[in-house]
This record gives sequence, structure tokens and C-alpha cells, in this order.
Amino acid sequence: MDFSAVVRRRRMVRAFLPDPLSPSLIAQVLAPATRGPSAGHAQGVTLIVLDRGAQHDYWDTTLPPERRARFAWPGLLDAPVLVVVAVDPDAYVARYAEDDKAASGLGADTGAWPQPMWFVDGGMAVMAILYSAADAGLGACFFGVFDHEAPLRAALRVPNHIRLIGTVALGMADPARDRASMSTARPRRADVVRFGRWR
Repeated sequence: MDFSAVVRRRRMVRAFLPDPLSPSLIAQVLAPATRGPSAGHAQGVTLIVLDRGAQHDYWDTTLPPERRARFAWPGLLDAPVLVVVAVDPDAYVARYAEDDKAASGLGADTGAWPQPMWFVDGGMAVMAILYSAADAGLGACFFGVFDHEAPLRAALRVPNHIRLIGTVALGMADPARDRASMSTARPRRADVVRFGRWR
């Protein structure tokens, strides 16, 4: 598919068919996320892939059974694949402590970073997955883990220094149940793209 068509096609899908995805299709969709930009080539992004058999702890942690009856997007729970996007801040500190980056002053600790580039890199990996899913004809939805980060880290046996930035649900969209969330119109391009200065 032409890239501009992929960009136009991409949207958040919140209801999925439960049909499983083949391992080769999952690998195809995730491959671009492993080729994205990385600050200093720190390569601090990890993708934790959960098929249906591995999702029980995820949903029990982030959406306990007693809350599911009121959940606005029940079709989200049918996604055959969840991809938890994790980032390692220490990988960035270690990389910028190396000789060729030491002059930056970012190799002391995470507090030295005015902009935490691990979150930027994680966001770029998410965007790559969303575009790749659209290109493959799949539905996808990114959502945060919010206040469930620590218990989810424990449930998935993720080391404590790793940050979980969110989850991408993947699968075939269920058009009978999928509906858009409440949203405002996209801003005019002139209000988003500014040349030379803010105004």
C-alpha cells in the first residue's frame, strides 16, 4: 500500500474479531518497530507480545472482572494480540556515559535528561506498529497503562527499572461492533504546522 494511503487508513480500532493472527503476520507487523529511530542508538525499546493464552494476567491487572461490565469497549478484550511497549531508561544513561556521548552530560542518571528520550523512542515504535498494522489490513489501538504500571510490571515479570508506556491491541477489526470514540475535528493544518516561529 502507498504510504500516504496507510496514513489515511490508520485509525484506532476498539472492537476486534477473536481470530488468531499467525506468528509470521505478527512478526511482519512488529518488524518496523525494531527499525525506528533511537536516541544515540541506545535501542532501549522492548515489545512484550501477549497472545490470547497469555492475556489473562494482563486483563485481570488492568481491568479486573468487576469493572468489565461497565467497560465502554468490550470488543477491545477480543484482540488476539496485545503488545506491551516497554522502555529502559538505564540503557539511555549507559549509552550516553560512553566516550563518544559523555560530553552531553546525560550519562549521569535519568534526572540529567531534560526530555526523556526513552518515551520519545517508545512513541515512535508505537507509531510504526500502528502504520504497519494498517498496511497489513489489521486493526490496532494504542492505550495507556496509567496507574496499573507497577502491578502490570509485576504480573509480566518485568524488571522494576523498566517503564511500560502503553499497549497496542492488534487483530482483525469487527465492523459490527467497532465505533469511534467521541472526538473533535482535526485542527486545520495551518494551526499545526508553523513556519519560522510560533506566530
